[in-house]
Amino acid sequence: MNKCNIIPIFVPHMGCPHDCIFCNQRKITNFVDVLDEIDMRRNIEKYLSYFKNKSIPIEIAFYGGSFTGLDKNLMIAYLNIAKDYINKGLIKSIRLSTRPDYISREILDILKKYEVGTIELGVQSMTKTTLDLNNRGHNVECVYESSLLIKEYDIKLGLQMMVGLYGDTFQTTLNTAFELCKIKPDFVRVYPTLTIRDTGLERLYYFKKYIPMSLEDSIYLCKYIYILFEYYHIPIIRLGLQSSDNISEDGDVVAGPYHPSFRELVESSIYREFIEYYMSIFDIKDNFIIECNKTEVSKIIGNKKLNLYYFKEKFDINIKIKTHILDKNILKLDENIVYMNDFIDYFFNNNILRRIDET
Repeated sequence: MNKCNIIPIFVPHMGCPHDCIFCNQRKITNFVDVLDEIDMRRNIEKYLSYFKNKSIPIEIAFYGGSFTGLDKNLMIAYLNIAKDYINKGLIKSIRLSTRPDYISREILDILKKYEVGTIELGVQSMTKTTLDLNNRGHNVECVYESSLLIKEYDIKLGLQMMVGLYGDTFQTTLNTAFELCKIKPDFVRVYPTLTIRDTGLERLYYFKKYIPMSLEDSIYLCKYIYILFEYYHIPIIRLGLQSSDNISEDGDVVAGPYHPSFRELVESSIYREFIEYYMSIFDIKDNFIIECNKTEVSKIIGNKKLNLYYFKEKFDINIKIKTHILDKNILKLDENIVYMNDFIDYFFNNNILRRIDET
């Protein structure tokens, strides 16, 4: 994905026909009031003043609710404001998030007219039972249909899924990721399910009908999902909810696998298995040096040096880290050059394919 600067416009719960049991958008987005035109323009101008590098494209993004489920006149009013900034040459395009059952040719005709460049669909699961249990209010078929329509209109497609939903399992969650790969979106977002205050999921949790995934189990499952998307060359632009005043251990997260550096925990777990795999291949049994791109150091070391402690405890081996000028995802274990892409292929064919066949 090419880098761009985002101006977020939150429309929490606006346009949403259902209260999904895991959802309280006002808590998740840390935004309650709906912006009027004056406030919206003021917000856009504020963000424009932040972006100093004018070579990076800027997008206005409507997040939080189901944008295409808004009253048609209100939706067009919002789009008109955003389009005004496109016409002035201040932003490149518009992106929005919505539900898969709120996409139609009529809607897409409007969005194309106002130069919407990206649509993200909140899919969450591709298992009917899970969708029903979580009160999503749409079926699986509409995900395929709406995705195909969006592609037909030459609009970038993003798909969002959740891990650890009420009623989901390892198998059904991995199956969801595999089905999303078949659709071939331009990118995905993956969110571990958190139990947020004032939601149906919170009630199920207190009645002991829902057991949230542990952080460890969530990392393990997301490792499989991460590698699956990597295998199909689908970028994961977000893994884990963004921290805010509300989304934190001291905020409105009642339970669930919250961690402010969730993505790095998943990537570190992949690097640990990557290194261990090649230690076996090269029969490394003594202390050794790993050379890597400087951007990968923290992932190799692990959060609070967890990976280094792991190898010391399991193999009584100390690992020293040095940086090199090679591309990221290329490591040198002593004198052996190894590639993350080769490990991704190995893991997919030897671990993930077997799991998918079982679904």
